[in-house]
Amino acid sequence: MSAGLNPQLETLLDATERAMRPHPRPLSYEERGEDKKERGEDKKERGDNGANIRVGVDLGTAYTVLMVLDEHFQPVAGAYRFAQVVRDGLVVDFIGAIDLLKELKRGVERQLGFELTHAATGFPPGVPRAEVRATANVLRAAGLECTNVVDEPTAANAVLQIRDGAVVDVGGGTTGVAILRDGQVVYTADEATGGTHFSLVIAGALDIPFEQAEELKTDPREQARLFPLVEPVMEKVGTIVARHIARYPVNEIYMVGGASMYPGMGQVVERITGIKTIVPPRPLFITPLGIAMNDKYSNQ
Repeated sequence: MSAGLNPQLETLLDATERAMRPHPRPLSYEERGEDKKERGEDKKERGDNGANIRVGVDLGTAYTVLMVLDEHFQPVAGAYRFAQVVRDGLVVDFIGAIDLLKELKRGVERQLGFELTHAATGFPPGVPRAEVRATANVLRAAGLECTNVVDEPTAANAVLQIRDGAVVDVGGGTTGVAILRDGQVVYTADEATGGTHFSLVIAGALDIPFEQAEELKTDPREQARLFPLVEPVMEKVGTIVARHIARYPVNEIYMVGGASMYPGMGQVVERITGIKTIVPPRPLFITPLGIAMNDKYSNQ
């Protein structure tokens, strides 16, 4: 791991991965825990009412993630599911996004034994303010007070704690770039190209449905075979990054987001940019974790 990264980062992300639960399908009536005891509404018995927690919601193009941290910024629970309710940072299925977030919220509440009432959320750099408000409105409609909205690369750096360099968030639909100087973001940009484009290329080349391409893309047994198909998309990501950092003295690039998990992604970006590129462990969860850290809720 680079000396520029928080030395506790891997431990933190291991704990995050243990806390997260995938939701591959809608919850059934029984799983929703409509019974008060199942939902853990007997808070006195559990001895916790969630007063000091921080919550983050990441409405991504590919994955929607809900994450809960304790007062020490340690992950305690969370859930995520593949869902295409957002495209390139824009909410394209408002009702679907609300329903999905409600289901994830109910599932996490059952884990914790108390109701979630607030959360922060994130957005790709460059998204119109109206769309940022739409994302916040999804939280409100799902029963969560939106306490803060933060751009995704800045959220990622709340976890990475980089003082100088570039954070590149490659999500499902877009590549976000943030440049940091002395720990402060001095430049952000965002362009379309992300993991969804990997899937589209695979689907077209193999003449298979998009959903099947998504499954193949994340199958470790298939990734080496598919690499020649997706490498041009990786090169485009590298070209986007190179263009946006050209005017700044960047010595290291840190990659986060689900698409960064694909083997070889960091090496391709490093080859294109000529700059040392680091992919931290569990990159899918770094931005949602940083969003949760930016939850500004106060129970005072």
